[in-house]
Amino acid sequence: MAGLQTSAADLAQAFARASDLKKRILFVLGALIVYRLGAHVPLPGIDAVALGHYAQQLQSGLFGLFNMFSGGAFSRMTIFALNIMPYITASIIIQLLQSIYPPFEELKKEGEQGRQRLNQYTRYFTVVLAMFQGFGMAIGLENATAVVAGQTVGLVLDPGFAFRLQTAVTLTTGTVFLMWLGEQINKRGVGNGISLLIFAGIVAALPGEIFKTLELARIGTLSSFFLIAVAILAVVIIGFVAFMETSQRRVPVQYPKRQVGMKVTQAQATHMPLKLNTSGVIPPIFASSLLLIPVTLVQFFPNIEIAQTIMANLTPGKWLYELLFVIGIIFFAFFYTALVFNPEETAENLKKQGGFVPGIRPGQATAVFFDYVLTRLTVIGAAYIAFVCVLPQVLYSQFNVPFQFGGTSLLIVVTVTIDTVSQIQSHLIAHRYEGLLRKSLLRTQRKKG
Repeated sequence: MAGLQTSAADLAQAFARASDLKKRILFVLGALIVYRLGAHVPLPGIDAVALGHYAQQLQSGLFGLFNMFSGGAFSRMTIFALNIMPYITASIIIQLLQSIYPPFEELKKEGEQGRQRLNQYTRYFTVVLAMFQGFGMAIGLENATAVVAGQTVGLVLDPGFAFRLQTAVTLTTGTVFLMWLGEQINKRGVGNGISLLIFAGIVAALPGEIFKTLELARIGTLSSFFLIAVAILAVVIIGFVAFMETSQRRVPVQYPKRQVGMKVTQAQATHMPLKLNTSGVIPPIFASSLLLIPVTLVQFFPNIEIAQTIMANLTPGKWLYELLFVIGIIFFAFFYTALVFNPEETAENLKKQGGFVPGIRPGQATAVFFDYVLTRLTVIGAAYIAFVCVLPQVLYSQFNVPFQFGGTSLLIVVTVTIDTVSQIQSHLIAHRYEGLLRKSLLRTQRKKG
C-alpha cells in the first residue's frame, strides 16, 4: 500500500515530466483567454455612451445573475452576451426528452452512436434557442432608453428588423463558438469545458466586485463590521461547500475468493463511494437557465401588464424567484443523479463481478438498497445546494450589498476547482505509473535478452 501513496512532491515531479498534461493546461488557458477577449467585443449598432448609462440596470436582479455567469459580457452587450446559457437550456430539454420521448430513449440505449446523435440534436436546438433569445434581447434593447446629458436617448442607433436579425445572428454565432470551445476543452484540455467557461466569467468579475465593496466601505456607505461579517460568511460558505462536495457515503463491498483458470484471487473487502452531491453544480445552473426563459419571453411584450409583473417578481431576493429556484434545484438534483447513477445497472455489474454488499442479497435487493441510500443522500445534497444558493441572495438583497459573488457563484467556483484539481491529479498519477510500467517492461525485456 505504501507504493500507492502519492505525495505532493511526487506529483510535482510527475508534472515536470508530464508534457501531455502541460499541453492540456496551456490549451485550457489559451481557450479561456480567447473567451475573455470575445467578452469585450461589442455588438454592432448600439450606442456605447447610452449603454454605459444603462449598464447599471443590466447588473441588477435576474439580469445581474446572468451577467455574473457571462463575466460582464451581458452588461457590455458583447458578442458573448448570451454566453453558454442557450446550450445549457437545450441540454436540459434533450435530457428530459430522453426520459419521456421513446425515440430519444432508444437513442440513449444505443451507446456511443446514440449519444453522438443526441449531442447533435442538442447543438441544433441550441441554435434555435439562441436565435429566439437573441431576437428577444434585440427587442428589449430597442425599447430601452438612457438619460445622456439631460436627454433621453435609445440604446439602438438604427432600430428595425435588420438590427434584430443582425443581433440575433451575432449572438447565436457567439453562443455556438462558446459551445464548440467548451467541447474542445473537454477533448484537448482538463476539466469540464462548459463549467470552466462559467467559472472564468465569475472569477473575472470577482476583482471588480470586491473593489466596489471595499470602496463603499472606505467612503462609509458600508460599515467595517458589516464588511468583515460578509468576508467571514464567504469563507464559511467556501469551507462548507468544500466539505460537502468531498463528503461520501462508503458502501462496503466484498468479493469472495475466486479461481480463474490456474489463478486464485484472494477474498477482498472494499467500498463503493457514493457522493453526497452526485449532481455537482448542475442543479443551480439548470434552474437559473430555466428562469431566464420567461424573462426572454416578456421582452417581446414589454408594455403588457403581466409582462411587467413577471419582470418585477422574477428577481433574486423576491419570494417567487427564490421559491421557483429552490424547486428547480431540488428537481434537477434528483433528475441528474438518476441520469448519472443507475442502481439496477450498478447492482447487476456488481453481481457479475461476484461482489456483494454484506447483509444484502445480490441482484434486485442490492439495487433497492442503492436506490434507498442514494435517495437519502440526494435529499441532503439538494437541501445543501438550495441553502448555499438562496441564503446569500436573500441576505444581499435585504442589505443591498453590491456584491454579486453569492451562493451560486461560490458553489460553481469551489466545485469546478475541486473537479479540475482532481482531474489534474488523476493525469499526474496515471503518467507516473505509466512511467513505472514502462520501466518494468524494459527490465523484463532485458532479462529475457
